[in-house]
Amino acid sequence: MHFWLLTLTFISVNLDFFFMLLFLLKKYRVQQVMLGYLLGTLILLTLSFTVGKVLAAFLPEWLLGVLGILPIYMALRADDDDDDAAKGHGGPIVTVLVTYLSVCAGCNLSIFLPVLAGESLAHFGLTLIFIGVLTVLVVLILKLIADIPVVTQVMDRYGTPLMKVCYILIGIYVFWDSGLLTHLLSWV
Repeated sequence: MHFWLLTLTFISVNLDFFFMLLFLLKKYRVQQVMLGYLLGTLILLTLSFTVGKVLAAFLPEWLLGVLGILPIYMALRADDDDDDAAKGHGGPIVTVLVTYLSVCAGCNLSIFLPVLAGESLAHFGLTLIFIGVLTVLVVLILKLIADIPVVTQVMDRYGTPLMKVCYILIGIYVFWDSGLLTHLLSWV
């Protein structure tokens, strides 16, 4: 299990949502934001793992490396459709959950799917725990720094380019880890 890859993936797919979290934390209690965000994260991870397992049942592992194109595509696409969050109906937890799913579903599914496709069920369980802990830590850290102006300025200036670099690195790692590059080089 590659904790550094999971951490990089989690941060890169959620970087833009961290801004939303800052606003949600000013509007709702920490526990409400944390629970909605955690539920959304666990739902998207489970979907990514399930789809990855279905694909892995029918395709050789090295061919699944082609899925590394998804994070690279996400980094290079011209438009940024993640800015419009859905307005949730219901309580604060449902509002945070719906907002997270509407903002991050596409990125999370396309980025985590290739990362989780090769994991066993036991490793996936550890992944859920690890990402759950990261989710809680992020909310707590963001609550502490939400009022620091320099944090908002830095994220506004460097957040998008940093997120794109992370997506590309994840895509390249998926190419390498799946054996796709080795398999393609064996043809040469």
